[in-house]
Amino acid sequence: MPLRVIAGSAKGRKLKLVPGDSTRPIMDRVKEALFNIIGRDIYDAVFLDLFAGTGSVGIEALSRGAGKAVFLDLEPKAIKTIQDNLATAKLTGNAVVKRADALKVVAQAPTEDFDIVYIAPPQYKKLWLDVLKILDANEAWMKDTETQFIVQIDPTEEVPVEFKHLQATDQRKYGNTLLWFFASKGVADDKTVEESQKDD
Repeated sequence: MPLRVIAGSAKGRKLKLVPGDSTRPIMDRVKEALFNIIGRDIYDAVFLDLFAGTGSVGIEALSRGAGKAVFLDLEPKAIKTIQDNLATAKLTGNAVVKRADALKVVAQAPTEDFDIVYIAPPQYKKLWLDVLKILDANEAWMKDTETQFIVQIDPTEEVPVEFKHLQATDQRKYGNTLLWFFASKGVADDKTVEESQKDD
């Protein structure tokens, strides 16, 4: 099945794959589920697509109303693919594409206040865990307590986690894809209170 934009201003536009097998494009049904969960929070959001690959997730975010998307990848072929796909989707105006090492980027202070950080690294290398550990230890990323951190991994990569600042708020499994949602512990606790109040 070809890679495409599912909804929004660029709906139906076909996207290129990165040459070779270094990336793992997200399946349409997983991407649809992801943005159903994010819901209205995507509107005007600043979206960071780490290990962006084809750029499919960040492009979907822009198509659905995100205010800005920043795409990071270390592979030159991925960078070219992201740029081509943004042009195809006519969404270059609100996008920034950077060739950078994600681990080094999250070890520094964020360049802006990101609302959503999407983490989908190459499989089976525990890079997702490395990223979360660095984020958790970097107080500069924890200042904006509204930020959502979303990890995309194979279910076999899941391990028990415990962080100082980050806390899991949701987890969804779709075949061989696991989406794991994190927020700062203050926000996660607030959401739990809100949900319990709704149940009363």
